Amino acid sequence: MVHKLIVGLGNIGKEYIDTRHNVGFMVVDAFAKHINVNFHEDRYVLCSNFKVEDNSIHLLKPTTYMNNSGLAVKYWKNFYKVDIKDILVIVDDVHLENGVFRYRQTGSSGGHNGLKSIEQHLGTNEYQRLRVGVGNDYERGQQAQYVLSRLSQEELNVLSNMNETFYNIIYCFSVSLELLQKYMSTNVNQNK
Repeated sequence: MVHKLIVGLGNIGKEYIDTRHNVGFMVVDAFAKHINVNFHEDRYVLCSNFKVEDNSIHLLKPTTYMNNSGLAVKYWKNFYKVDIKDILVIVDDVHLENGVFRYRQTGSSGGHNGLKSIEQHLGTNEYQRLRVGVGNDYERGQQAQYVLSRLSQEELNVLSNMNETFYNIIYCFSVSLELLQKYMSTNVNQNK
């Protein structure tokens, strides 16, 4: 049996609900709702465990806050002995417009503190990532305030309209990287 981690990044607490930095949480929440699974609290995370074909999938929302996301990812990677290629991290990205996303098999943190923490704790950037655009409509020096501010109703609607695509990406990843790559190449028009 292959264990896989699907990690949505965000911050725990009511004050962070529907903020741009919590887009990763929102994507995994929508996926969990779609397949009718619930989250329970465990070490460093809220998690949901389920099977897809012969794979054991662990849907995680770190409770360590964004800047310490790597602590949770490393703990559960080691606990389940997960291969680095079997980790998918879902994260907000200010370098992409709202409604745009990018899937990558590797890459830099792009200045994102959650990804920096994961790279630091894992000692590599070779994990899969799904970057979800939140735009960059902020003044110089105001990025932290911007990502911690709430999405507008229009932005929430755009994100909601992407849930089917995100569901398909997560499901394909849960089955195999080959299926995900095939899906991405034939069904999804990403902004490169």
